[in-house]
Amino acid sequence: MSDIRYAGRVAVITGAGGGLGKTYALEMARRGAKVVVNDLGGKADGTGAGQSMADQVVDEIRKAGGEAVASYDSVSTPEGGEGIIQSALSAFGRVDVVVNNAGILRDKTFLKLTPEELGIVLDVHLKGAFYVSQPAFRAMKEKGYGRFIFTSSAAGILGNFGQTNYGAAKMGLVGLMNVLSVEGAKYNIKCNAIAPTARTRMTEELLGLLAPLLDPETVTPLVVYLGSEACELTHEIFSVGGGRFARMFIGLTPGWVADAGKKVSAEDVQAHLDQIRSPEGYTIPASITDELRILSKVLKTG
Repeated sequence: MSDIRYAGRVAVITGAGGGLGKTYALEMARRGAKVVVNDLGGKADGTGAGQSMADQVVDEIRKAGGEAVASYDSVSTPEGGEGIIQSALSAFGRVDVVVNNAGILRDKTFLKLTPEELGIVLDVHLKGAFYVSQPAFRAMKEKGYGRFIFTSSAAGILGNFGQTNYGAAKMGLVGLMNVLSVEGAKYNIKCNAIAPTARTRMTEELLGLLAPLLDPETVTPLVVYLGSEACELTHEIFSVGGGRFARMFIGLTPGWVADAGKKVSAEDVQAHLDQIRSPEGYTIPASITDELRILSKVLKTG
C-alpha cells in the first residue's frame, strides 16, 4: 500500500487557526499539499477577530518547508466564501480539497434560544459551508476532481441537550453533503461528512474526564484520507475520536406494507408499529432514487 500524498493538490481548510483545523492543515502540508489556512481569529462564540491564529499556522507550515497562505475572511457571508476560494485560486491556481471545519457555539435550551443565536450559528456552520463550497465546487468541476469534508456532529445526527441551533446546523451539513455527493459524482467530486469528538477550545469543558483521551490529532488521519486521491468513498458519514473510526448511516427498515386496495387507518399503523420499527433486514439507501426503487418493489409485491 503506497503512502498517501498531496503533491500538486491545494487544500482549503476553514477554522484552521487552531484545534482540529490546524492539525489537518499541518498534516496535509506535510504530505505535500499547498494549504489555504482560513481563520477569522475570533472567540469560540464567534465574537472578535484577528490575524494571528492563521498567520501562526502558515508560519509553521513554511518553516517546515511547505507552502501556505492565510485567509482571514468570514465563512458566514457569500463574499467571504468567495474570497476564501479566490485566495486558493490566486495563490495556487486551483482548489482540490475543502474541509469545512469553521464553527462557533451559542448553546441555550430551546425555550431560551433567541433568533439571533439561532441565526449566527446557522450562518457559520451551515451557510458558511455553502458559501465556501459553491465556488470551490465550480472550480473542481472544471478540473474534474475534488474532495469535500463536512464537519457534522453527533449533536445533530443524534441530538444533544441545549444545542438546538448547533444540532440543526450540523444535521443540515449532512443534507448538504448528501446532495453534493450526488451532483458531484460525474465530476469525480467526492463528498463525505465526519462527526468528530475531540478536545478543542469549543469542547474541552464539555468532555470532562474523557478530554485527555480525545486529542484533535486522533481525528486527523480520517480527514487526511477522505481528502486524498486514495479516497473513492462518497456520500458517507463517519464517527471519529480517540482512535476510534466508525461509519454512521441512515437505514431503511423493510417496514409494513398494507394489503393492496386496503384503506389504512391510524389504528392499523398502531397495530403494526413493531413491524414498522424493526431494524431486521434494513437497507442503506444511497439516494432518493434507491428509496423510490425499494418503494416501487414492495408496492408491486405487497
